Amino acid sequence: MADTHLVTNQPPPLTGYDVFGGDLALVEGVRRHDAAWAVDGLTAIGERAGTEEAQEWGRLANEYPPKLRTLDRYGNRIDEVEFHPSWHQLMEVAVGAGLHASPWVDPRPGAHVARAAGFSVWSQVEGGHGCPISMTHAAVPALRADKALYDEWVPRLTSYVYDFGLRTPATKQGCLAGMGMTEKQGGSDVRTNSTIAKPASDGTYLLTGHKWFTSAPMCDVFLVLAQAPGGLTCFVVPRVLPDGSRNTFRIARLKDKLGNRSNASSEPEFLDTVAWRLGDEGRGVRTIIEMVMMTRLDCVIGSTALMRACVSQATHHARHRQAFGDYLVDKPLMRNVLADLAIESEAATALMVRLAAAVDAGPDDAGEAAFKRIALAVGKYWVSKRGPNVAAEALECLGGNGYVEDFPMARLYREAPLNSIWEGSGNVNALDVLRALGREPSAWEAFRGEVSAARGADRRLDAAADALDIAVADVTDIEVRARRLVEQMALVLQGSLLVRFAPPAVADAFCASRLGGDWGTAFGTLPASVDTRAIVERATPKVG
Repeated sequence: MADTHLVTNQPPPLTGYDVFGGDLALVEGVRRHDAAWAVDGLTAIGERAGTEEAQEWGRLANEYPPKLRTLDRYGNRIDEVEFHPSWHQLMEVAVGAGLHASPWVDPRPGAHVARAAGFSVWSQVEGGHGCPISMTHAAVPALRADKALYDEWVPRLTSYVYDFGLRTPATKQGCLAGMGMTEKQGGSDVRTNSTIAKPASDGTYLLTGHKWFTSAPMCDVFLVLAQAPGGLTCFVVPRVLPDGSRNTFRIARLKDKLGNRSNASSEPEFLDTVAWRLGDEGRGVRTIIEMVMMTRLDCVIGSTALMRACVSQATHHARHRQAFGDYLVDKPLMRNVLADLAIESEAATALMVRLAAAVDAGPDDAGEAAFKRIALAVGKYWVSKRGPNVAAEALECLGGNGYVEDFPMARLYREAPLNSIWEGSGNVNALDVLRALGREPSAWEAFRGEVSAARGADRRLDAAADALDIAVADVTDIEVRARRLVEQMALVLQGSLLVRFAPPAVADAFCASRLGGDWGTAFGTLPASVDTRAIVERATPKVG
């Protein structure tokens, strides 16, 4: 009988490559923003991320999602979450590499840039486990509101040892942090929170209420918003109390999410749950916003990582797959699509690294702090929005294989919309930009100064920047126009960064399409003058 199952013309799996070193835009950004010292460590993470073993961890962590165990076998309430061993492998690498804490442990120049690059590289293996890593990293600046709590918790949260399990915090080699903000009646409108915090005689508070979306409930400690007598206040809520007893943290259920399935997201219920106040009563939003700013940056990093992973999969496939007599990458129309995706990815990478550099400089540079105030919301809005579009087009590049769960594109596609929801939806971030424009003139001045650094280098960028000036000055119906305005801001900022720092082929293609209007409404509509071959070659991962 004839062999009916001879497999030919199928691209090999994308394994055995350096995820960091193969991303030239990221490598250049790291070197540009004072983090060249981190290249060796990032290369090690990149090589690990490109292994077949690591990618299998990512697959298995999603194939076998976490399970909630509310009771032990004797009927005692435990409210624990069980994870597949692959999740723990991913977490061990992330914590061991300091992706949750390195800028706080070693705050040298470029520390946040280096951490952003590492987080981006390792997130390409699997996005879900990045949630507790991100929240732990972000909790540290918020804890500065109380020296005693900072001194107690930060050494545990910045340990490079992954020590899973609910035990007395003081006995653990390392701890993780989460946050509990949103409730079912309010979502992003946290001032409507109904969880009550009653002062206790020993200086603690007792919380009673229900949170609607609290991810990574296996973490050791949470920053939680609740209504104290003086108004909405931030609290530190440990899962296990100092005496070793379990704090009341009843998990009603785990969310059955579209994507991000490796990460447990829960609905915890508090009933006289012991909490320590962080900051003054009535200042809860101001206190926890320090954490939110950091997790917003991580949303930008996560979406950038996802786009880069999509581009890697698409270009790798096209480089090895033949159709109609040629490799797909040599077909002009497919190359146009791939180049368009690569430009979007590189623009996101340039913005991500620039935002991380602003975080590095912010404490000592008022101009950078002002830039971060507005540019972080702009970047979070725009980069998160672009992720799903890139994922959908990259999936199509793989044809039917892209739509099959055996291949990584299906998981990337489901993951793509998430960062546009977490840490404030698109509307929340767009309105935050408007608040910065209205209340903090220095933020707009810093933003405009960054854009103006490329003045005169490209006429299309100059024209777009001039149009942006007019749009910002016109406050008529500005809330209705908020999304369009923020989109303009993001594109002009990305254009400025690419004109200054990217290869001419990439910068010219971005300005011609995104700023000059020579573009369609789908990827793959770049003008014929674009050097698509050079752009695709730059974006294709180098295997072997």
